[in-house]
Amino acid sequence: MGGPEMAPHTPQRSGAPGEAGGPLYNRGIGNGFVPVAKTSEVAPGAMKWVVIDRERVVVANVDGVFYALRDSCGHQGAPLSTGTLMGYVIECPLHFACFDARTGELLNGPVSADVPTYQVLVEGDTVYVKR
Repeated sequence: MGGPEMAPHTPQRSGAPGEAGGPLYNRGIGNGFVPVAKTSEVAPGAMKWVVIDRERVVVANVDGVFYALRDSCGHQGAPLSTGTLMGYVIECPLHFACFDARTGELLNGPVSADVPTYQVLVEGDTVYVKR
């Protein structure tokens, strides 16, 4: 992997367009991005929960692209990281609400709100998430 790999960007969603080359600080690391995992720790189709500023965040690998969401279903606070990742869909383990891992959008279930997401940056073998 030559340069940073970034997830698509929409406001308040995972990922942001990056700049090729230049120091990491100019690309955002040091501007709120924190290292959370090695790419080898989260295989495609897998999830891992991490803690950023005392908040649980689930990092999901969807076909080699990393996404980060709050690790809490809005219905009863169940950790999404203990649910199932099928393609880009995370299913809550408690009442089976489904969310788009790429956007945090609620797809179906007994919840009325989307799950907040975080910008993700991959540099070398390290996954970074913006606080």
